[in-house]
Formats: sequence, C-alpha cells, structure tokens
Amino acid sequence: MKELIGSPGTVSGLVLRIGQCSFAATSIGIMVSANAFSDYTAFCYLIASMGLQLLWSFGLACLDVYALRRKRDLQNPVLVSLFVVGDWVTALLSLAAACSSAGVVVLYARDLKFCKVQTNLPCNRYEISILMAFLTWLLIGVSSHVMLWILASV
Repeated sequence: MKELIGSPGTVSGLVLRIGQCSFAATSIGIMVSANAFSDYTAFCYLIASMGLQLLWSFGLACLDVYALRRKRDLQNPVLVSLFVVGDWVTALLSLAAACSSAGVVVLYARDLKFCKVQTNLPCNRYEISILMAFLTWLLIGVSSHVMLWILASV
C-alpha cells in the first residue's frame, strides 16, 4: 500500500498530531488568559472542544511515537476505523466550537461594536484563540481525510 502523508505510525503523522496538540493548547491558553471568557457559553464550549482535541491528538501522538520506535504498522482495519471515528467526531466538535465562538466575536466586535464600548473585554485575545481553533480544525481535517483514504484501502 502507498504510504500517505499523515498516516498513523509515520513521522508525518506524528508532526500532524503535534501540530494539532500545539494549536489546541494555544487556543485554550489564550482563551483562558482572557478575562470574562466564562460569561459566554460558546467560549466555554471552545475550551471543552479544544481540550478533547488536545487529549485525542496527544494520545495518537504517543501511539505514533510507540509505532516509530518499535517499527510497528498501525494500519489494520480495526485501528484505522477507530482513528476515523475519533478524528471525524473531534473534527465536527472543533468546527462547531470555532464557528460558534467566531459568531459571538463577529456579533460583538463588528456588528454591535460592543468591544469598542466595553474596553475591559479582550476581543483580540478571543479572536486569536478562535484563529488557533480554526488552525487546529484544519489539521484535523487533513488527518481525518487521510484516515478515510487509508480505511478505504485497508
């Protein structure tokens, strides 16, 4: 079978998972450092979603490290099916969280000009955190696409 970029148990797969972990952790860190984020349900959902993504990606990164060190092949149908389901679930949750949070920021910053009136709200931090969440989702999308192709070929 042809090896795809981002396949489980490869260096590119490990880099993809580390990127997902780092963007998710950055999104969480920036959002938590902003005051009054807990007043908005969408931002709390973003943190929960990115936390789940962080755990999922870290677990798969550890599995990739194990497979690389032991020179194991992770491309059997049961394992790849688990990866596909996990990636698609976390991808959908991450996209929903990023979009809902972006909707709140667009409403407050652009439509209502609420961020200019309420100077104590760190809207820039909210926006950067949401950007990191979208970058996380982009990497999850690549990973889930690769997993789907691998599942079709296994």
